Amino acid sequence: MRIVVKVGTSTLAHPGGLLNIRHTEDLVKVWSDIQNAGHQLIVVSSAATGLGVGKLQIEKPSDITTKQAAAAVGQCELMYTYDRLFSAYDHTVAQILLTGVDVEHTERRVNIQNTLTRLLELGALPIINENDTVATDEITSIGDNDTLAAIVACCAQADLLVLLSDIDGLYTANPHTHPDAKLIPLVREITPAVMALADGAGSALGTGGMATKLRAARMVTGSGADMVIANGAHPELLYDIAAGKPAGTRFTGHKED
Repeated sequence: MRIVVKVGTSTLAHPGGLLNIRHTEDLVKVWSDIQNAGHQLIVVSSAATGLGVGKLQIEKPSDITTKQAAAAVGQCELMYTYDRLFSAYDHTVAQILLTGVDVEHTERRVNIQNTLTRLLELGALPIINENDTVATDEITSIGDNDTLAAIVACCAQADLLVLLSDIDGLYTANPHTHPDAKLIPLVREITPAVMALADGAGSALGTGGMATKLRAARMVTGSGADMVIANGAHPELLYDIAAGKPAGTRFTGHKED
């Protein structure tokens, strides 16, 4: 099975931006085991800007130039960490940084697909992020890594996209403001009523929210793949998700006519 896993900043980093070492090590251990079990894994990883903020010991920037600088510093930290941790399990990682232009341009998109395919054939584990140092406006920016993960899943013809976040899945209402909200384990069709369940933005360091996740689900399920939203604080859930067992919220894939 070809699986794309997206992990958010809130899972990889502490609120101040510094790396959450325990969570990241737990994630890499499970991902390595999933790869060892014969699955092909692609990771879409947030946290470059957040880690850069922590590394530089600055407040979260509001200006583009400082965000770019933080992303440049944080991307080094992110890939160094992944390379070190995955190497302990004899896995080779590869870095791919993308912009909106890359995925919208036909020839570039084909090059992305070819590179991903060859990396997987060679047994490497691609780690993908948006190129935040150059993607600064609505023309070049994809905007959030939920959308990027959906694009990657479609490009790679993945069987499954897993969005690991700081929430257990899709609820009947915002669980932060409605204690009686219920987790929805299965969504067979993304209707306007389902889209209306999105409420609120992502964490202070992240850019995503439930709305971006539902838009990603609509894109991925339309290509025929399943998508699951699950809590990144429990990386072991990926074993059940890969096996098709209930975990988080699963959106079932269907080919659009």
